[in-house]
Amino acid sequence: RAPGVDFVLMTAYEDLATVAGAMQGGAADFLVKPLDLHQLRAVVDRVFRDREEREREDAPHAGPGPGEYGGSDGEAVPARPTLVGKDPSMIEIFKRVGQVAGSDTPVVIRGESGTGKELIARAIHDHSPRAAEPFVAVNCASLSETLLESELFGHVRGAFTGADRERKGRFETAGRGTLFLDEIGDTTLDFQAKLLRVLQEGEFYPVGSDDVKRSRARVLAATHRDLEAGVEEGAFRQDLYYRLRVVELGLPPLRERTGDIPLLARHLLARASESAGRPAPRISSEAMERLQSHSWPGNVRELENCLARAVVMATGDVIRPEHLALAGGEEPSSPDRVFRTLEEMEFEHVRRVVSAVGGNKSRAAEILGISRPRLRRILERADDG
Repeated sequence: RAPGVDFVLMTAYEDLATVAGAMQGGAADFLVKPLDLHQLRAVVDRVFRDREEREREDAPHAGPGPGEYGGSDGEAVPARPTLVGKDPSMIEIFKRVGQVAGSDTPVVIRGESGTGKELIARAIHDHSPRAAEPFVAVNCASLSETLLESELFGHVRGAFTGADRERKGRFETAGRGTLFLDEIGDTTLDFQAKLLRVLQEGEFYPVGSDDVKRSRARVLAATHRDLEAGVEEGAFRQDLYYRLRVVELGLPPLRERTGDIPLLARHLLARASESAGRPAPRISSEAMERLQSHSWPGNVRELENCLARAVVMATGDVIRPEHLALAGGEEPSSPDRVFRTLEEMEFEHVRRVVSAVGGNKSRAAEILGISRPRLRRILERADDG
């Protein structure tokens, strides 16, 4: 009857079904008897702060002002992730995309993990004469050498154990479109030699076949590694390095363009909310300050994961600092802090992302930047451990 009214439930029944049902129904909070008046006061104060955030956001004005970071304002959410940014460094990247899109020149996109290298590759493809043709992306780091060759070049029946039928490779399925090779710096020298042949001659052999096939796809590559150091150490072929690096685009890490965080957060919130099937919440001023002060070692991908979790965990329609779960945000009260292994932290992070997307493993693998088989192996190791 009054959907604009915030409500808090209080009951003596703290079972899962009751609490989960209340929060799913939109409760701002859930208190259990015996009632703690200090806790009640804190909840009521927070509810009114959230209301102030909503009222500021709903007031008619040209755009968000201080302390206001809203949802999508009804704007259409792109069908897939897109580039967002107004920092001068990103504007320069956008210009370079326009300059290289019309040619067939190989491009190397460099940047830390999570900076959006595949989005740059997609933008080049979408603005090129090949836009109507397929865009095919392959993460070279997620596959062994044999599987990577099969993935790119295809294989004939009986080429190796498990090859029970002929399979086209990504070069063939890309046709006259664009093939994006992510993490090219993680490949072996033997594979690099075969890739060089495709780039130079436009020819390749499916695994187990003597019949040559031709490729007319444009190749874009990306890496977070220092390719020059790899050449010096003999881990990356010099001829392939020069063949790929005709044009280079370097993406800045998120910590170097924190002014883009409000814009990015708004965009990513709209996408996460659409996936979760709920209206995009607002971000409180305190939460935005936390986002802008964080170092973001995982870059935009980490920000996306953070906001996807916040959309799920937020009570009401305002995201507050405690919903962000940023590293370093909460220190344990005990001085005897127990440190966890990297593997344990990986398990925890992966499970959090899977939970945030409602168990959709394909979406979780996309957010994490890994293949679905690798995600399955991580989850299986976690269950076995």
